[in-house]
Amino acid sequence: TNSLTMAWRLYKNLSEEQQRYEKQLIFEHPAFVKLCQQLLRDARRMTRGDLVFSLHALVNLGVPQNTLLLQTLVRVCQEKLNQLDNRCISVLATTLARMDKDKNVSALQAGLQLLVEQRISSIRDIFILQNLMKCLGKDAPVFLKKKLEMAVLREIDGLTFPNALRMFLALAAMNYCSLPILNPCSKKIQENVHDVPFRQLILILEVCHTLQYRNVKLFSALADYVNSTAYLWDKRQIILFLSACETLGFQPTELLDIFAEKVTEGPDFLNLKNLLTVLRVYSRLNHVPRVQKHLFFEILHSCLNKCLPQISDTELLKAVYSLGILGYLPQRALDELLQKDSKGELLLPDDLKEQNTMMLRCVKTCMELDSPSFTKPAFVLTETMSSLVSLNLRKAQEALIELLGDENMFLQNVQLPYRYHIDFEIRMDSDRKKVLPITATDDHPDSCVQRLAFLFAPVSAFCLGTTHPQGKLAMKKRHLNKLGYHVILIQNKKFQEMKNEDAVEFLKRKIYSEDPFSFPEATVQDNN
Repeated sequence: TNSLTMAWRLYKNLSEEQQRYEKQLIFEHPAFVKLCQQLLRDARRMTRGDLVFSLHALVNLGVPQNTLLLQTLVRVCQEKLNQLDNRCISVLATTLARMDKDKNVSALQAGLQLLVEQRISSIRDIFILQNLMKCLGKDAPVFLKKKLEMAVLREIDGLTFPNALRMFLALAAMNYCSLPILNPCSKKIQENVHDVPFRQLILILEVCHTLQYRNVKLFSALADYVNSTAYLWDKRQIILFLSACETLGFQPTELLDIFAEKVTEGPDFLNLKNLLTVLRVYSRLNHVPRVQKHLFFEILHSCLNKCLPQISDTELLKAVYSLGILGYLPQRALDELLQKDSKGELLLPDDLKEQNTMMLRCVKTCMELDSPSFTKPAFVLTETMSSLVSLNLRKAQEALIELLGDENMFLQNVQLPYRYHIDFEIRMDSDRKKVLPITATDDHPDSCVQRLAFLFAPVSAFCLGTTHPQGKLAMKKRHLNKLGYHVILIQNKKFQEMKNEDAVEFLKRKIYSEDPFSFPEATVQDNN
């Protein structure tokens, strides 16, 4: 056992290439063959510790699972399962997590799960609990996950920083979002953020995405750390971090600005893969750099043009779509995309047909509405889809009726050109002092009427923890402005949480605000 364990410890510290070479030498060595034969003969006479550590070493060294040796050791572990102490249970659980499911492994895992249920109240070592959480995994029954959670919470006061990092991974392995565990772990990570290796930063964000755990303080602490040490990181590393933030819908504003400066200083690192990631991040988070925004987008445009000879149709569509969301029209790439589309030569995968159709439609809308030659129409054709509103808009409808006195004072479920939809529309006089009945304004040109569009959007349409709209919603707002609407964005979840009288007062402030109806959009459309 000691020989095998030492071989594994030496082996695991080698590079992948060295491991392949050493593995061959180990397996072909005559002493290794003799060692395995002796292990096979003595398996049933071994102590519990030697048994599980031998199995652990052999599995990690890559001995095939279907060999007589490994199958024998697995069966002996089944026979001696009740004799194992907590440490041996932890090692065995770790080993089984690395093995493929077969008849013997599945039987041993089932027995191990029953044993953990019986022993869990006696386990005080948080490291062992983490191992069990990782190895029992997402298939563990909910009641066992709750038992493990309670066992961890008993020891949570002694939580160290390394254990906090490992606990994130253990909960992700179980696919179990435990706020009582995650919150103190997050706090510990924030306190020691300067000791977190870069790979762990990414893992933390990935775990938060897996568990749907949204902790703005944690994300901000990680972003501030990367921001303050940006000069230490490779640009590709920052791209990885920004991509992980984008997946969470979190906007690290300062870091996005700093990275944009790095791009303008030297864009040589922007190959096609990195370029597409950068475009996706900035468009979804609806971020336009505070300084040198025109130069930044011109450089991205130039990089895209260089990639056109080798770019696939799907990648071309994604790139043009991302820039379109931000109000930028990359003319050469756009021409190529539309030319292929008109000729029926655009090769897009069928499994994403609906998504690709939506992106292509958005590109064509941007091409029309964001064009410098577009002028606001005198009339906008609207269509009321239905007098019924969805349940999540019922409260807003009732508040508007109470505020305005009549359903004829507003429209609901309004369908506009370009497939845009408005939850509620209100029309006011040109001085914005009075709400006008809808029927009284139908024949008046828009120059005499102020149109308000209310959009009740889900929280997911905004960057995490802010009222900053994400890309698609920001593009819709910009386009409605172009069509002559003054857009009022409302987070529907927060609105639903208001008392009825507060909801009425909130809408009143939005409608009769003394501020001018100006909603400046940070876009680069004036640069086209």
